[in-house]
Amino acid sequence: MEAAPVPDGQYTAVVYGLISGGRYAEAVSLLNRGLQKSCRSRGCLSLLGYCHYQLQEFAAAAECYEQLVALHPQLLPYRLYHAQALYKAGLFAEALRAASALLDVPAFHRRALRLQAAVHYAQGDLPAAQSLVEEELAAAADGGPGAAEDPSERADAEVNLGCLLYRQGRHEEASGKFASAMQVLGYCPELSYNMALCSYAAKQYPAALKYISDIIKRGIHQHPELSVGMTTEGIDVRSVGNTLLLHRTALVEAFNLKAAIEYQLRNLRAAQEALTDMPPRTEEELDPVTLHNQALMNMDNQPTDGFGKLQFLLLQNPCPPETFGNLLLLYCKHQYYDLAADVLAENAHLTYKLLTPYLYNFLDAIITCQTAPEEAFHKLDDAAGTMAEQLRKLTKQVQEARQNWDEEALRKAINEYDETLDKYVPVLMAQAKICWDMKNYTMVEKIFYKSMEFCKDHEVWKLNVAHVVFMQESKYKEAIKFYEPIVKKHYNNILDVSAIVLANLCVSYILTSQNEDAEELMRKIEKAEEQLSYDNPDKNTYHLCIVNLVIGTLYCVKGNYDFGISRIIKSLEPYNKKLSTDTWYYAKRCFLSLLENMSKHMIMLRDSVIQECVQFLKQCEQYGRNIPAVIEHPLEESGMQNGKNTVTYEARLLRALMYKISGWAE
Repeated sequence: MEAAPVPDGQYTAVVYGLISGGRYAEAVSLLNRGLQKSCRSRGCLSLLGYCHYQLQEFAAAAECYEQLVALHPQLLPYRLYHAQALYKAGLFAEALRAASALLDVPAFHRRALRLQAAVHYAQGDLPAAQSLVEEELAAAADGGPGAAEDPSERADAEVNLGCLLYRQGRHEEASGKFASAMQVLGYCPELSYNMALCSYAAKQYPAALKYISDIIKRGIHQHPELSVGMTTEGIDVRSVGNTLLLHRTALVEAFNLKAAIEYQLRNLRAAQEALTDMPPRTEEELDPVTLHNQALMNMDNQPTDGFGKLQFLLLQNPCPPETFGNLLLLYCKHQYYDLAADVLAENAHLTYKLLTPYLYNFLDAIITCQTAPEEAFHKLDDAAGTMAEQLRKLTKQVQEARQNWDEEALRKAINEYDETLDKYVPVLMAQAKICWDMKNYTMVEKIFYKSMEFCKDHEVWKLNVAHVVFMQESKYKEAIKFYEPIVKKHYNNILDVSAIVLANLCVSYILTSQNEDAEELMRKIEKAEEQLSYDNPDKNTYHLCIVNLVIGTLYCVKGNYDFGISRIIKSLEPYNKKLSTDTWYYAKRCFLSLLENMSKHMIMLRDSVIQECVQFLKQCEQYGRNIPAVIEHPLEESGMQNGKNTVTYEARLLRALMYKISGWAE
């Protein structure tokens, strides 16, 4: 930002006026002009370093302080500022060297120790960080070099100790340290955030959300200029920038943690809103954690953008440690196994640093599955067996704790059991998927039933057992027993249930001659969709559409094309709300099957049915101009010509085939 011309004799007053008003970018512009006239000006360099630091442009601040240290080596505060700026810029080795020069200076000894401890902590060297924190505490207790009677000095050391305890997994003790520091220092958003983080790590989400709520309420009340929540409400506001004020409010950290909690609780919409509620910044100004969370929580809607952000973050130093594992998992989820293998090979130095043995072995098995499924199956089977033994031991510990009325041991054992089960289920599902892809549904069922002692109450397990039983085509009554509890659990909010679950349950009802139950369920879905359409007219829902598509497909497979096709046609009405890439995919499969059988003269259709099909395809042409026929992979170049990847184009082709095969002329 360019600063306005300054009248003669007003330069100093204008600079200090800009700084006092928080207009640091304008002050930087003005100070840079001053440096062009006098490049060795101590005043200009000092203020420029301060402004860059306030703008969180730490590398630029470090350059200013480096020049000041060279020009004025006797002024020791500049050495400390230089070291702090280097640390904030992520230049850890340089920061350690700069801080070590102050260790022999009594007035700066403790601050230098604290800074070195922070550097080692950021590097993950916890033993070195703990040693320095303990040395600082000892210096304060013994009245050694740099010791001070100021209670805030002791509180700062307690905060550092709390951070170390947090990294060691001792979350309750860490939270206690932060609370005691807050009693000395008064309310501090950063300490409140630290306590929220401890509660989050201990899976005490209500407590974490309470701390977060306090941070947000205070931030909104004390700093309305930060425009909290404006973006979510659709108000166009300008960026508030990465100021030190924003950092001190801990609002960005609080909203990111809130998003993480909502994401863990499967409240994806609330998680996305938490990210848009935070003070507005441009994408270039976003911190790595926010960028990571945006990528993760919008991956379903914007996969290309999400992968781009995660790939960018992986090249940054430092980057959120979860980035590496999440990028690999998402590559595997989207079936980019080659890319996952390449990332693992190219970042071997991160494998042992950022991936747990469990996650590495899991990813290794998933990637191996593409070339050697039998080998992958055995790897997953070994992992599942090991975790099954752990679950049995933990079950015994839970029982013993209950018998001994030991609440602490019980809580710990239950938490460990839940964590192990959360690891066990993905391994089990990956193992089952290998057999599923081979269409060996009997083997999948055996794998699931072998894990029943641990997973019988797990939602994912019950859902997948229902699917595999349904796919065997002779166990529809058993499938109903698994699907019904899932539907009844959300019966009052039926649209919260996956559409395919509702569809499979309806099909199971029909094939076991429980047509009344199927009709009742479909009426329930229809009423829920009508209510949603009334409450939110712009929102499209596809539950009833998918149920009818699946039922129509079932009748087509059984050879009853008259009824099956008519059901599919009705399922997409009204076309402006029901026609989409997914619904078109299932509809066109039935039409292709119909045309194939007609071309082989295996079936004959009445003229009225053909007329109905032609009219349907004309409607699809009309409403499908802007609907992709195929969702292309986010990381692959488009292999289709413009205009051909539309429902309109494919509907026109199907209509032409219908005319040709039926002998009709338009």
